[in-house]
Amino acid sequence: MPGTGGARPSRNGNGAVTRSTLRQQIADALRDEVLAGRLQPGQEFTVKEIADQYGVSATPVREALVDLSAQGLLDAVQHRGFQVHEYSLTDYREMIEARAMVIDGIFRADKEYDTGPRTAAVLSAVRRRGEEAQRAATAGDLTILIGYDLRYWRELSDLFGNPYLADFLHRLRVQAWVCAVQHLQRLSDLRGQLWARHTELVDALSRGDAQAAHEIVTAHNAHCLALVERLAAG
Repeated sequence: MPGTGGARPSRNGNGAVTRSTLRQQIADALRDEVLAGRLQPGQEFTVKEIADQYGVSATPVREALVDLSAQGLLDAVQHRGFQVHEYSLTDYREMIEARAMVIDGIFRADKEYDTGPRTAAVLSAVRRRGEEAQRAATAGDLTILIGYDLRYWRELSDLFGNPYLADFLHRLRVQAWVCAVQHLQRLSDLRGQLWARHTELVDALSRGDAQAAHEIVTAHNAHCLALVERLAAG
C-alpha cells in the first residue's frame, strides 16, 4: 500500500497525540487503497494483517478501521475482521441525489457570493487544484484525479458552505468515488470520459455568476450518473 506504508509512531513523549496521528495516517492510507480500487468491494482483512503490514500495534489499526466503518467504507464482520463495503448502483444514484441537494444548498442559483479579496485569493488556489484535476481527467489518470478532485470540492465547500455541509459533502464525495471506481476500472482508457470542468466552475464563482455555477454543478452530477449507469449496464 502506498502513502503511509511502514509508518511508525513518532517519539515525542505524548502517547495520545502519537496514537491519534498514527490512527489518522492508517485510516488515510487505507481509504486511498479503497479509492484506488486496490482494496476491492467485499475484500476481507483482519486487524492483525493490517498491523503486521504497517509494523504497528493493533490499537491504532483497530481505531482506524472503526473510523472507516463509521464513514461507510468498511463493514465489521463478526469474528472475522473487516471488509470493504459493497455499494450498489442504487446506492450511487442515491449518493448523487443527496450530493446534488447538498451542493444546491451551497451553490444556490439565487445566492449572492462574496467576491472580495480573501475569496478571490482562495479561489485562485482552488483554481490551480482544478487545473490539476482537469489534466488528470483529460489524461484518464483516475487515481490522480480523485486526489485533486476531493481536495478541490472540499476547499470550495469550505469557502461557500458551512462546516456541517462541507463535512457531509466530503463524505458523500468519497463514498461516490468508491462506488464509481469499481465501474470506471472496467475501461482500459478513461481519456475523454471523466468530468473536467473544474476551472469553469471556479471562474463562474469568481465573477459571482451563481446561475452559471449552478448549471455547471447540475451538469457535473448528470455526467457522473450517466457514465456509471452506462458502465454498470455493460
